Amino acid sequence: MTTPVRPIRLYSFPLSGHAHRVELLLSLLRLPFERVTVDLVKGEQKKPDFLSKNAFGQVPVIEDGDITLADSNAIIVYLASRYDESGRWLPRDPVGAAHVQRWLSAAAGPLVFGPGSLRLVQLFGSKFDIEQCRAAAAQLFGVMNQQLATQPWLVAGDAPTIADIALYTYTAHAPEGGVLLERYENVRAWLGRIEALPGFVRMKASPIPADAS
Repeated sequence: MTTPVRPIRLYSFPLSGHAHRVELLLSLLRLPFERVTVDLVKGEQKKPDFLSKNAFGQVPVIEDGDITLADSNAIIVYLASRYDESGRWLPRDPVGAAHVQRWLSAAAGPLVFGPGSLRLVQLFGSKFDIEQCRAAAAQLFGVMNQQLATQPWLVAGDAPTIADIALYTYTAHAPEGGVLLERYENVRAWLGRIEALPGFVRMKASPIPADAS
């Protein structure tokens, strides 16, 4: 496995699931990195210096040498493509790569609009349609639970891919938004498999208690 010439710089926020998925892959790949905290509560992500790195004003962002990249899914695709020569984390075959992309789309769609948004309601008082968010979470976790009934990872095979990394954090922290996972036995077993991987790191838990739904 290749390694960066110097540590990758990761701009993140402790409670950002998007930032955590990047940190998690960096750790699993054993890539050296340094963390730069961007205080989203104080609005540091909207200041000119940070906007020059990501015009959308969002974490995460990485700097890898002279390369600057934003968007968590784009970043984990880059890291797997550049530093995982085995092709384990991002399959090289067209079908495997397409299946990974399917789940990356789910991570950018129903995962964010479902459990991710419900968590924002609890943490920051964000305004979303709660019932729509709950419905999106239930549908997503139902699909995941069915998929994981016959295979250990979201993409068929004997090893995890970045699809699992992209879906992990907001799923694991869904209870912070009031979404219980007890009814999704296969999802909970999958979370345990990810957490048992060498190099796994947890995201900071929210200090705000969530009501169960």
